[in-house]
Amino acid sequence: MPAPSRRLNPSNLAGLFLVLACHAAGLYGLWSLRLIPAPDEAVTLFVNFISPPAPEKAKEPKRPPAKPHPIEKPQPRQLVAQTPVVAATDRVAPPPPPSPPAAIEAPAMPLPAGPVALSSELSVACPERAAPAYPIQSRRLGETGLVVLRVELSETGHVAQARVHSSSGYARLDEVALATVRTWRCTPTTRNGQPVRAVALQPFNFTLQGN
Repeated sequence: MPAPSRRLNPSNLAGLFLVLACHAAGLYGLWSLRLIPAPDEAVTLFVNFISPPAPEKAKEPKRPPAKPHPIEKPQPRQLVAQTPVVAATDRVAPPPPPSPPAAIEAPAMPLPAGPVALSSELSVACPERAAPAYPIQSRRLGETGLVVLRVELSETGHVAQARVHSSSGYARLDEVALATVRTWRCTPTTRNGQPVRAVALQPFNFTLQGN
């Protein structure tokens, strides 16, 4: 047999609606009295854990400040010069004579850093000089020319260095001029009364007679 269908009675429906209406009225009343907060008014609460305070250290008893020791003031002493007793037979030596003032030495004149350049030819300051001999080979070949030497004299008047300043164009003529000038003896050059090194130019002109 088929199961009988359940149908709600009108009286049951009326009772259900009445219960729902009562619940709705109760909720409205609570909301109107603000007992239930609205969703927008809900506030999030944060809880912070507070650590317990650290235990206080035991206070040390205060010591009374030490009293400063009284400073004894030194008593002033009187210095009395004692005069030595001199007998009649004692001899008192006279004070030593003052030492003479030290002689002030005159500052030495500084010497020039380099050799002094002579304004004239070297032959003017050289009383002992000889003329160069003309090389025989240069005569046969007809070699002529002017050679100028740069000569440096020492403090004693001797030739310290000699080199070719401008060549004659022939090595034989240049070598003869260098060998000749090294035999010269010159008067030492002085400055402020002291002998110094000097430098000068010396020309030698090689020419053939009859040309």
